[in-house]
Amino acid sequence: MRSPYNPHFQKSRRQHLRNESTSAEQILWKHISHKQLEGKKFRRQYGINNFIVDFYSTELRLAIEIDGDSHFEREEYISKSHNIKFLRFTNADVMHNISGVVGTILDYIKSYPS
Repeated sequence: MRSPYNPHFQKSRRQHLRNESTSAEQILWKHISHKQLEGKKFRRQYGINNFIVDFYSTELRLAIEIDGDSHFEREEYISKSHNIKFLRFTNADVMHNISGVVGTILDYIKSYPS
């Protein structure tokens, strides 16, 4: 059985999304990359089945999405079938309140059972 994570058929699409990331994604990445938050590793543009999430921590089973629109069907499917929690922020949240966004992520990390 194939792994549902980072499927090979999405590789070029994931690379494209990383190379063309939005300003909000770039700002958040500067704060969560290189294990800056409590030593937790996040990946950018991570594939889960047919979907790609903006950021993902395998250790925390946490997906972070930055967008103006919500994708509730996709989020519900991934949450239920893979037991993954989502945190969702708007571009405006990241652009104008990055400390609040990072604080919310830190709160989740600190509440995660070790």
